Amino acid sequence: MGMVACFTSLAPDALRGLQDDPSQIEEYLYPDDGESEPANYIDLDKAWHGIHYLLTGQANGGPEPQSLAVFGGEEFGPEVGYGPARFLTAEQVRGVAEVLAELSPEILTPRFNPKDMESKQIYPEVIWVRDGEEALDYVLDSYQQLQVFYRDAASRGEAVIQWLS
Repeated sequence: MGMVACFTSLAPDALRGLQDDPSQIEEYLYPDDGESEPANYIDLDKAWHGIHYLLTGQANGGPEPQSLAVFGGEEFGPEVGYGPARFLTAEQVRGVAEVLAELSPEILTPRFNPKDMESKQIYPEVIWVRDGEEALDYVLDSYQQLQVFYRDAASRGEAVIQWLS
């Protein structure tokens, strides 16, 4: 199955409620015992690390606000998959949305370097060199979903929770 990056946006008050009572985070992220998804949810499948690389040129970290898009914010609460969830404030979401709006797939395409991605162990390592342009298309399709997600969350003044499942 592998690691899948998941995102949901929510009102700042709802985020504060989860911060005040972290025992509710898992139920919020996996409603109906995992049979449903939270409102305003997307997942990037396994393209998340490739997206981070195209945004920053790095496996981890990088310049803000683009480095916040996938691995952003502050950890909180219990483990909910592969570690605790992370959150971005509504202000951080606006900053991410603005920078992503400026970074079109055409701008990101020249940043795709399969050998560098493999050497930096960008997950899932095996696809970059092996699949080349198909892997790039996969990442860019997911990236465009992420652009829309952040644009819409910012327009609603929402915060974001990110987690690996």
